[in-house]
Amino acid sequence: MSESRTSADGGMETSYGFREVADGEKQGLVNQVFHKVAKRYDIMNDVMSAGMHRVWKDAMISALNPRKEPGYKVLDVAGGTGDIAFRIVEASGRQAHATVLDINGSMLGVGAERAEKRKLSGNLTFIEANAEELPFEAASFDAYTIAFGIRNVPRIDKALSEAYRVLKRGGRLLVLEFSEVDMPLLDKVYDAWSFNAIPQFGKAITGDAEPYQYLVESIRKFPNQENFAAMIRQAGFSRVTYTNYTGGIAALHSGWKL
Repeated sequence: MSESRTSADGGMETSYGFREVADGEKQGLVNQVFHKVAKRYDIMNDVMSAGMHRVWKDAMISALNPRKEPGYKVLDVAGGTGDIAFRIVEASGRQAHATVLDINGSMLGVGAERAEKRKLSGNLTFIEANAEELPFEAASFDAYTIAFGIRNVPRIDKALSEAYRVLKRGGRLLVLEFSEVDMPLLDKVYDAWSFNAIPQFGKAITGDAEPYQYLVESIRKFPNQENFAAMIRQAGFSRVTYTNYTGGIAALHSGWKL
């Protein structure tokens, strides 16, 4: 399997990291990864990003700037543990309602438990479903967010089309994802950290390096900033932009349904 990134034309459907798998096989393999790491998801993100994911997520919420009024509805996809949804609700002055959708029940269980402890359950709904087939009517949400989850969706084009469908006119898509480093020295340091240190830290934390190896490889297969922006445009979104964080280690993509 080539280690080169996929393009806007697709390729993630049968890419399980650097390994080629049969059509329809990837989702089950990804599910196994997140069942294994659900209880240690925050630690996993700290390892994957050297702690920077918290800063990037805060920047994502600032960019969203959720309205502080009842009736503002956000769909957070692949956000089972509630990390993004909690931030959105708090940033709205606990006015917004966030629907957290995840295909993995283990992740959703962690999120529901955390929501209860934070006394946010009244602002949140947790739903187990597939990002490629959202169980909502068209024009249901003011915003659609997904953080570090889109690269694990086999058919990204279908997920983006579904995002467009369920957004209201004037609604916004925000996608935070690991991306292509655009600084010559940083890219070498990041590669060394990713392929040598991260799987070993993962094994020390969870006793299993394989999920972390997949996650590192999946980052390198995901389309770069320009190609992913092209995919968002192909789904129908307008005013598509992206902002690089930490030299392109992560990027925040934005699009509007106009």
